[in-house]
Amino acid sequence: MAIPSIMAMGSGAAPNALKTAPTTFESQQKFGNFLKEAIQDVNTAQVQSDVMTEKLVRGEDVDLHNVMITAQKASIALNATMEVRNKVIEAYQEVMRMPV
Repeated sequence: MAIPSIMAMGSGAAPNALKTAPTTFESQQKFGNFLKEAIQDVNTAQVQSDVMTEKLVRGEDVDLHNVMITAQKASIALNATMEVRNKVIEAYQEVMRMPV
């Protein structure tokens, strides 16, 4: 693996310097989309757990351990989401208490 010399990198601007920083609106949109996708993933896990439970109740060919695993995955995802929400609310309240 060849290592380029420092002089070769020289006086030119860094490649990342040519990129413009995202605007506040773009950052908000990206963060909003990230949160929306994360909540949709939690919802998907909950729906999958419900479907597996219904199959078990109906007597369909479903292994009990698979039902329990999907239920636990959904539960953990929901609990993690609630903890993140609580931390965000705490951080917001802390910022609001700061003197101006």
